[in-house]
Amino acid sequence: MDAVSTVDFHTAGEPFRIVADASAALGGVPFVGDTVAERRVHAMAAGSALDDLRRILCFEPRGHADMYGGFITPPDDDGAHFGVLFWHKDGFSTACGHGTIALGVWAVETGVVAAPDTGTTEVVIDVPSGRVTARVHTEAGLVTSVDFVNIASFVLATGVSVQTSRGDVLVDVSYGGAIYAQLNAASVGLSVEPGDIDALIALGREVKWALNDAAVAQHPDDPRQSGIYGTILFEQTPAPAASDASRPLAPHDAIVSQRNVTVFADGQVDRSPCGSGTAARIATLAAEGTLTENGTLQHGSIVGSTFAGSILSRTRVHGIDAVIPQVSGMAYRTGESTFTVDPRDPLTPGFVLR
Repeated sequence: MDAVSTVDFHTAGEPFRIVADASAALGGVPFVGDTVAERRVHAMAAGSALDDLRRILCFEPRGHADMYGGFITPPDDDGAHFGVLFWHKDGFSTACGHGTIALGVWAVETGVVAAPDTGTTEVVIDVPSGRVTARVHTEAGLVTSVDFVNIASFVLATGVSVQTSRGDVLVDVSYGGAIYAQLNAASVGLSVEPGDIDALIALGREVKWALNDAAVAQHPDDPRQSGIYGTILFEQTPAPAASDASRPLAPHDAIVSQRNVTVFADGQVDRSPCGSGTAARIATLAAEGTLTENGTLQHGSIVGSTFAGSILSRTRVHGIDAVIPQVSGMAYRTGESTFTVDPRDPLTPGFVLR
């Protein structure tokens, strides 16, 4: 492996490591596949050079068990600015909302996508689950916020009974670019607080693996997206005052205020409120009538950061009622690195302790 340069961001506390030229880091090895979805399948194959690079950048000592990042790829066609392969410690994901927000900031701040000093710029990105948009807002040359406009999101099942070490729990299953199981943490005596994190992770893993191969976790059109990507454990929180909301609120807005922790992959914890997970929650809340087009989901995380979620429109896909969700937040650059691998290093590609 040649030296690989990265730019690191965090979105609401969740890391996102961007590799703008993964092909160069691999000695010019091209991406295989005509679309981002096809490239993801190739990247996951045994012996993939991209998977080796993922492990080097994600595993210790260069990363950690909760690292997240993405390889920039060509787009599927001229309708998008670029594509991205999202990755974490266990592989390559189909979607990543917090990463999309970070990519919007990166694209504007680096000039990959031209933007006015003051205004809104749409950064269009092809991801394995489809085509998404980061609406990047700038004021006086500085990025101030980003709206992640997701693909159609919908409910797959409600009230699914899952047997766990804490007894039977009821979960809803929704798709927001990836498939999420969702349950109320209070129903099992837990709270979305750092002090409960070990128990939250354990329960999240139990639910994921109990449902991962079940019928409720099958994507209705694309089997490559089937399986439970994460478990969202949520709780109700007091609604903020309008002055404390993540975006200006109109008088008729109804605020739904919740906090969550998303346990994804195999025990990985999202420090942010989870972008695609927020989209899945929007789909669930819209289907049950709790969230309407005039409402805002104030979605908090276990570290106290917040996304604002809303319904842009309603649609129907695969014969299922769906919504087009928008998730608003902000990402900040945390540093730049050039990583190398000493051929004598016996710990290559690295390790994780959980």
